[in-house]
Amino acid sequence: MRDYLEYYLVKSVLLFLNLFSNAFVYAFCKKLALLFFKYEKRRRVLTMRNIKLVYPDKSDEEVLKLAMDAYETVGITIAEILLIFNDKLDIDGMIENRTEALEKFDRYFSDKTIGKLMITAHFSNWELLAQFVAKNNHPIKIIGREGNNKLIEENITKPFRQKYGNRNIHKKNAIVSFVKTLKQGLSVGILIDQKSGGASSIKANFFGREVDTISVIAQMKLRYNPIVLPVFIVRLDNGKYKILVQEPVTYIAEEEADEKQKIIKMTQHYNNIVEKIISDYPEQWFWMHDRWRIAK
Repeated sequence: MRDYLEYYLVKSVLLFLNLFSNAFVYAFCKKLALLFFKYEKRRRVLTMRNIKLVYPDKSDEEVLKLAMDAYETVGITIAEILLIFNDKLDIDGMIENRTEALEKFDRYFSDKTIGKLMITAHFSNWELLAQFVAKNNHPIKIIGREGNNKLIEENITKPFRQKYGNRNIHKKNAIVSFVKTLKQGLSVGILIDQKSGGASSIKANFFGREVDTISVIAQMKLRYNPIVLPVFIVRLDNGKYKILVQEPVTYIAEEEADEKQKIIKMTQHYNNIVEKIISDYPEQWFWMHDRWRIAK
């Protein structure tokens, strides 16, 4: 019963907001995010503790400001997801450096003899990034967690994410699909800043603290030598975006003879890439995630 109630609530919100202008949807979602910040204490406290962990020298006022900015970023992201779902957002028009970004995607993704591994993070509007890539003829398989509500997952989330040809891979099926996709010379996308655990993760440093980090990127690089391409989408002051397509990561820790040590060093290298983009635009990262397992 709860699944049905949640599903129809989400569907009703989508239909309701489709009646209004884009400006209203943006304003509504930003206000909702800040209300959530104010009244949902557990997530607010976690967000501010995460920020203080990374930036211990920030004053309480600075931590609060960054936390509120991060929540507003989430509100904007949600607004744009709703607008994309309702076909009310010009995806290509949102990308200020569209031509430059597409030239780089064409360069790296067009070769079908080698697999591609696009790495990014819960940063800015990562969903818009995935939609843009697929809409412009470079669909990818995206690894992610299956939603708890199967009705929402199958009828809303999955159709949204597969709107332009991307395909979801749930974590429980990830490795087999991962390998098959890379062997076919196709592309896989993964957000590497998620809290991980178990056999699929190793300990690596992230902002000076040890965290569980997925090791599959390094494993795939060593075994199948795909192109490992860091890509991030940055929100600009004018409301549009710039896509940062970095140079492919070629580092394979040749200084180490042991494969496990190679994987540890390579995984740390990927963490460093994510850490740098967050340091440059801290308000655009998803600080609400329990990355360091400090929630109580």
